[in-house]
Amino acid sequence: MVVRTAAQRLRDRRRRAADQKFGIRLLGSTAVAALAAVPFGLLLVLVEGHWQPLRRLDAGAARQLNQTALDHPAWTDTLRFLSDRVWDPFTLRTVVALLTAWLLYRRAWRLAAWSAVTAVAGGLVGLLVKTVVERTRPSLEDPVAHAPGFSFPSGHAMTATTSFAVLLLVLVPMVPRALRALCWCIAVVSVLGVGFTRIALGVHWFSDVMGGWLLGLAVVALTTWAFEAWRADAGLGPTRLRQGLEPELTGAHPEPGSTGREPRR
Repeated sequence: MVVRTAAQRLRDRRRRAADQKFGIRLLGSTAVAALAAVPFGLLLVLVEGHWQPLRRLDAGAARQLNQTALDHPAWTDTLRFLSDRVWDPFTLRTVVALLTAWLLYRRAWRLAAWSAVTAVAGGLVGLLVKTVVERTRPSLEDPVAHAPGFSFPSGHAMTATTSFAVLLLVLVPMVPRALRALCWCIAVVSVLGVGFTRIALGVHWFSDVMGGWLLGLAVVALTTWAFEAWRADAGLGPTRLRQGLEPELTGAHPEPGSTGREPRR
């Protein structure tokens, strides 16, 4: 029978208390995600107030990109394929779900919880805001694509922001340092590309895409804060973005503190 020392029992109690606080912070950060995004709130006010400079920007971008799409059918088909097959919310959420399942298999319980909550919170908050704002989608004389539902914020843009953030912050510790900058570039280009395709296809205003990006960043920032707060409560050191949320994931046992690193005293 293994005899547990007083120090081990104390460390276990500390970890359990940290886990409880982590769960509370995750739920709390989800509840305040939409309210905590000041830039998004400002954009929402401008959209709801029909601010003329923003309306002119939206209308001008929609007309110009729609004309480009009409003049270049092959280009339009490429955009439609990227938007509906590669970067669509279902595909990205499926990838995040598979990643979460893999984290559970690796016994990275809290990282799996962060991944799942970030993805689900992003979808629910985006749907809630769409329902409240009830903004209609662009109405063009000769549209090249159609989409159901309300327009603000862009669900594609928001899902891309949360999904690529999850993928990066979970997997970047396993990427060689020389390739990490490339991974960040691919993620940023993909998120920007998602927004461009939605505007170019005429199914979203420019401000819809901006709203999706800002709200997605707000959700990621708040759930990431909850995860970092748990690390601090558990006595683990803070991480940097280039390290990912849990550098210990690269070890044989991804549980923080079980890879040979002693908690800070």
